[in-house]
Formats: sequence, structure tokens, C-alpha cells
Amino acid sequence: MKSITIFTPTFNREKTLGRLYNSLCNQSNPDFKWIIVDDGSGDHTSDKVQQWIEEGKIEIQYYYQKNKGKLAAQILALNYIDTELFTCIDSDDYIPDDAVEKILRFWKANKKADSAGIIGLDAYEDGSVAGEQLPDKKESTYSELVDLYKIKGDKKYIFDTEVYKKYLPYPYFENEIFHEVSWIFTLIDQNHKFLLSNEIYCIIEYQQDGLSNGLYKRYKDSPNSFIEYRKIKMKYGINKKVVLKNSIHYISSCLFAKKWNFFKGSPNKLYTLIAIPFGVLLNVYISRKVKQNTHRIKQGKLI
Repeated sequence: MKSITIFTPTFNREKTLGRLYNSLCNQSNPDFKWIIVDDGSGDHTSDKVQQWIEEGKIEIQYYYQKNKGKLAAQILALNYIDTELFTCIDSDDYIPDDAVEKILRFWKANKKADSAGIIGLDAYEDGSVAGEQLPDKKESTYSELVDLYKIKGDKKYIFDTEVYKKYLPYPYFENEIFHEVSWIFTLIDQNHKFLLSNEIYCIIEYQQDGLSNGLYKRYKDSPNSFIEYRKIKMKYGINKKVVLKNSIHYISSCLFAKKWNFFKGSPNKLYTLIAIPFGVLLNVYISRKVKQNTHRIKQGKLI
């Protein structure tokens, strides 16, 4: 059995997926397998992957589903992930030649009984780190990083598979594509910490039609998913500011979902009451931004 699974959800990324494949073939440590979940691609992704499977250079498992979004792809992949560790590498990204070797070496040297995995760095092709480096600490919860230390930019998360699966299943809504996949982090934080590594494990490139764009549209089109995420943050927020911020977003998401009884299911009714006027204003703001971005897309301009 391999030590780590690299999971890649893909949708019409035939042109960029080959770059990731080449980087996997070039790994100095081959102790991994690659699971690809094709989220309903209409290009020649399946043909290309079949060609790679026949080449036999690395272990590949390929699964196809109708277009349901990244979370659905991850839920499917988790049924087949049986390695000690797993990480998600997007189809428009790739990894340095020694990434697997560095991950496994760091994990073996530093893991504890309650370790949730590793948080490392993403970088751009010019070598610059996405956002900023991690604090000079051996370990941290995800919430401490984003809500206390205010660490900016994408990071690479490598999960202990057994720990991760303890907090499943995800709240999933069939009619929503852009789920908030970081829902699970706050639950993991209650019992585990991530090891911190300022090594670069992934080279990233944002695509114009990728998830990194259109955040406001995600808020509007997947409100039920974001409601569940905000409720978790309202319940376990590490300080009052975090609870209030997420209460405001909770109100906005309820409005998008047409759930008018804000107090039903709310884990913090006092902050829900305080957040109502601000949540209404946020909802109006997001609606306007979605409309503006939609207009710009129709005009052929970048978001």
C-alpha cells in the first residue's frame, strides 16, 4: 500500500492536467497513488487519463461523475482513499519533483498521536509564496492560523486520512455546486492540530474560470452549504469577533436560501439578533457584486 494519495478533481482541464501528470512522474519518491475524479468533463480528459494508465509510470485510479462540484468529487474520492495521508492537488496546479519525498519525511519525523496532518506552502511559478509564510511554530489549528495569526494566501493541506474521516459526512446539498469545503477544519480543530511546514509543496496557477474567482457568486448560489459552515464557526469561533463576523454571513446566506427564521438552527441566538441588520446589508452588497461581475463577464472583461 502507498503512503499518500494525491487527489485531483477535474472539470475540462485536459490542457493543464498533463503538467500535473508530468510532475508526478518526476517525483523522487514514488510512494503515492493518484486518484482523479472527473467532474463531468466534456473534453478529452478521459482519453488522456486512459493513455497515462496504460503507460504504467505511476499508480492511477480514475472515476467519472456527472458535474456536481468539487465537494461531491472529494466525497467520491474519499471512498477509495486508503493511504495514511492524502492531499488535494487541483488540476491546474503541479508539485515540485521532491514534494512527496519532503512530505513523507517531515510527517515521519514530526507526527504525534493527535496530529491532523501537515500545513505547508503553495507558491507561484516564479517561486514567490502564495500569501505569506506560516508562523514559527511547530503546530497549530486551522482556526488559529486564519482567525488569530491572520495568515493570508492559499496553503497546502496534507491530511491524516483516519483523522479526517472521523468528522464525515459533509453536509451536502444536491442542488448546490460550490460547497464550502473548509467546513470540516473547525471540527478537526477541537481535538487535533496540524504540523506546520514552511516548505513549498505545490505550484499554483489560477484559471479565469476557477473557484478562486467568483467568490460572491459562490455565496449566492450555494447558500445552504455556507449556512452550515457559518453555524460551525458561530459555535466554535475562537473569539467574539469571529463569531460576529460569521453570524453576519449566516444572516446573508439565510436570505439567499430564503430561510426567513434566522433563529431556527442558529447555535448563537444573541449574536444572530445582533447580526441581522449587518447581514441584510451584506446580502445586498453581495447581490450587487454578483450582478456587476456577471455584466463584466458578458462584456468579456476579467473579474
